[in-house]
Formats: sequence, C-alpha cells, structure tokens
Amino acid sequence: MEHKKVSVLIVNTNTKDVMKLCLENLKDSYENLEVVVADNASSDGSAEMVETEFPWVKLLRLPNYGLAFALNKCLEVATGEYYLYLGTDGFPKEGAIKGLVEYFEAPEHADVGAAAVKLVLRSGIQDMDGHRGFPTPFVSMTHFLGLDKMFPKSKTFAGYFMTYEDLDKEHEIDTCITHFLFVSGKATQKIGKWDEETFFLYGEDIDYCYRIKEAGFKLMYLPQFRAEHWKGVTIGIRKETQDVAMRVPVVKFRDQELTLGKFRVELQKLSTNAMELFYRKHYFKKYPLIVSMFVIATTRILKVYRMNKQRYVNWRKGIK
Repeated sequence: MEHKKVSVLIVNTNTKDVMKLCLENLKDSYENLEVVVADNASSDGSAEMVETEFPWVKLLRLPNYGLAFALNKCLEVATGEYYLYLGTDGFPKEGAIKGLVEYFEAPEHADVGAAAVKLVLRSGIQDMDGHRGFPTPFVSMTHFLGLDKMFPKSKTFAGYFMTYEDLDKEHEIDTCITHFLFVSGKATQKIGKWDEETFFLYGEDIDYCYRIKEAGFKLMYLPQFRAEHWKGVTIGIRKETQDVAMRVPVVKFRDQELTLGKFRVELQKLSTNAMELFYRKHYFKKYPLIVSMFVIATTRILKVYRMNKQRYVNWRKGIK
C-alpha cells in the first residue's frame, strides 16, 4: 500500500455541489496527498458524483451514525503521516497544507500535536469558532452574558473566543472545529479514535482537542496559513450560505428518515446536548455539585429555546 504524507478526511451529508468545489480545490493543493470521503447516506447523489468525477478519492459509503463515527472510519483507511480534518465547506488556500507540514516537521515544533489556521467566512469575516478556549462554566457564562463582546481584550471575560490574543500572530489555543483541524500522526497514535459513543454530532471536536492538550501536545493557531469556510451549508440557517445549503426533502439520520425541517430541529437539540455531554465527561467532577446542576439545567433550557426557535423559523419559511 502506498503511503501519503497527508490524508484529508472529509465527512459529507447531502452537500454534493459544495463538496465538488472542495475536491476540485484539493486536487492540486499538495503533491503528496490522499483524500478520504465518508458519505453519510446522502440522497443527493454525492457518492455517485465522487465516484464519477473524482476516482482518485477514497470513498466510503456509510450509514449516518454521526460525524465521529465517520471520522473513525476514515482513519481506518488513511495512510498519511498527518491528518487534515476538513469540512466539505472548507477550502484551504494555496500553500496552506505544504506550509503546515513544514511547520510540524521543524525540530522546534516537536511538541505541537495539532493546528488550526485562520478560517475566513464567505463574507470575509474571521470564523472565531476556529479560535476558541475551553468552555468552562465561567467562560461559558461570560460568553452567554455577552461579556466577551463588551470586553474583547480581557483575559477574564473574553476566554470563549480568546479575542485578547493577536489574531495575526501564531499562538497556542485550546480548541477549534473539525472544518479545519490538522493533526500529527504521533498525536493521533497517542490520543486514539474520536469518541463516537458520546458525541454523535457537535462536541466531538472540543473533546478531541481537549484530549490532545491532556496528552501533552500543543494546539497552535497559525494565521500565516488560511482557509475559507462556507459555514452553515449542512445546517442551512446562515444567510451567507443559503444559496448552497442542503435542500434535500428527507435526510437519513440514525436509521430514521427526517424531513429537512425536523432534521434542523434535531441539529439544534444535538448542539446543546453536546454541551452537557462534554461537561459531564470532563468537568462534572471538577466543580461543586451545585455548579454542575446549574450548568446542566441551563443547557437544557437553552436546548428547549433553540429547538422552538428553529420550529418557528421552519414554520415562517414553510419548511416541513
């Protein structure tokens, strides 16, 4: 079996048109590259498009058992020394992958296990989900109360997106998102698989980054390398990506078939479930019981609010 320097691991669910652009962008981006695409039971012809137009891509046809499950399946067939976890809506800029490999292979960066680049949204604004601190109770509270926006340069109040850091200079961060996460093979061997038992969708990236840091590796933010992120393509709730958002009427999901509207409500539920799951796994025993119960109660209230808000949006837009 031929081994590659970098394996790009992509999970797709009904984003055929955007994924086509993603694969076209990757085709000549780095000479020693393999691409593995896990298709999660798409009904929009995604898998067939990959087979026909990108025969050099390793395609895995999977049931939709979640993002972490699919990423683990990609890892099983990947041969690279480095792994780039990339969303179908992620577009590395020229030289980004080559630059990351060179950065990691420099002797002075031996303690770096993972890296994020400067993610830029389609609108041109930086995606701060690619530059985050861990969501401790205090950090989460300052974010949801809006204190991080009021005091963006305060280390006390702006820990959620770490906006007190200079975003034009490289530095260590806590976590980023799987739409662009570059991880070394040595870190992967030590950390192991993604936690598919706990996280179906959402939260798996924060958990993985947490484990990277726990294993003694640094996670670096490297703004000298950039990527574009067409955020919201799968969820379909952001104005800037409405023209390319997933529009299939029915989504295969956990051995069920959900209408698009019900799927979006389910995503809102999963996003807040992930908050509670992460807290229970990593923080529950670190804080007094009263704090933990407050955090869990708050996330459940937030879940109800987000699900009902999505139901209202579905009704207003006529989405079933």
